[in-house]
Amino acid sequence: MRAVVFHGKEDLRVQDIAEPAPGPGQVKLRNAYAGICGSDLHVYYAPAEAGLDLEHPHPLTGATLPQVLGHEFAGTVVELGEGVEGVTVGDRVAVWPIYNCGQCAACRKGAFNACRTIGFHGLTSHGGGMAEFTTVDASKLHVLPESVDLRLGALVEPMAVAWHAVEKSGVKAGGTALIAGAGPIGVGVWFALKGHGVENVIVSEPSPVRRAAVEALGATVVDPTSEDLAARVAELTNGDGVDVAFDAAGVGVAVASALANLAPLGRVVVVALHERTMEFFPTQLVMGETEIVGALGYLPEDFDAVIAAMADGLYDTTGWVDEVGFDAVEETIHALRSGKGMKFLVSSEA
Repeated sequence: MRAVVFHGKEDLRVQDIAEPAPGPGQVKLRNAYAGICGSDLHVYYAPAEAGLDLEHPHPLTGATLPQVLGHEFAGTVVELGEGVEGVTVGDRVAVWPIYNCGQCAACRKGAFNACRTIGFHGLTSHGGGMAEFTTVDASKLHVLPESVDLRLGALVEPMAVAWHAVEKSGVKAGGTALIAGAGPIGVGVWFALKGHGVENVIVSEPSPVRRAAVEALGATVVDPTSEDLAARVAELTNGDGVDVAFDAAGVGVAVASALANLAPLGRVVVVALHERTMEFFPTQLVMGETEIVGALGYLPEDFDAVIAAMADGLYDTTGWVDEVGFDAVEETIHALRSGKGMKFLVSSEA
């Protein structure tokens, strides 16, 4: 079968590999779509800095390079392994791709997404979504209802990242919010806030392409390089500041602007990965009793919530999601790195 295989830093190949067979408790999927994630860019350009061990097997999966990519994906069940129940051939599914140890301090608290030795199917595993087929544990499957197609199904994973961030924010229906960054996760946060009953939202984004895309969805958008973000937030909140703010940009200035526009007792949620350190003035936290928290990945219940919201028609992919084939993945990674485009789904049939 054809697959997109990562061999090392800036070494990505489309090649023929063996078609997998499901073991006990597993299913075989015919993959439909797999998203190209910011994590894929980190792995491609700086695998060691992204936490990928290029020399040793993963402690949970035993996987080593080369690695089939694609950890945000959806497909159709085509074969069941021994002992699989509750899933049938023909089911269309999204995959919760996390491998966790179940024993570390995070896992003992139920925070499987923060496992100390976490792995991901399609990053540190025996397969991934950027292949014609893959095998996964049946326990990782989330069956899609008829109203959610496989294209949306491949977006469950990144949208669950955003949903989890909104859950971590603690925002209540009717609250106010600021989103710094209108990439795929920022867009996902905007949708998730709507799903939580939060309509009073400002999105701050310097890229004209990304501003236009999220504005077309109905968002209130500010260009922080040419507009007074603080004045727009004050206008939105009658001078109070926002209840919650989200760093979906991964740059220090985004966190700084989020902190500066918080209401007293507000909370900043950092959901983006940062490549550089930043400085901030801790007294900002003290004087307003504000908080900074991190949000990593998702839990299975976040997948369920996103799928239910998709079934209710909350999500719209118009203008920010494009499709490419296997052969275009590497050039698409280069394009995303240079700031072109927003979200790309890799189709196994393109």
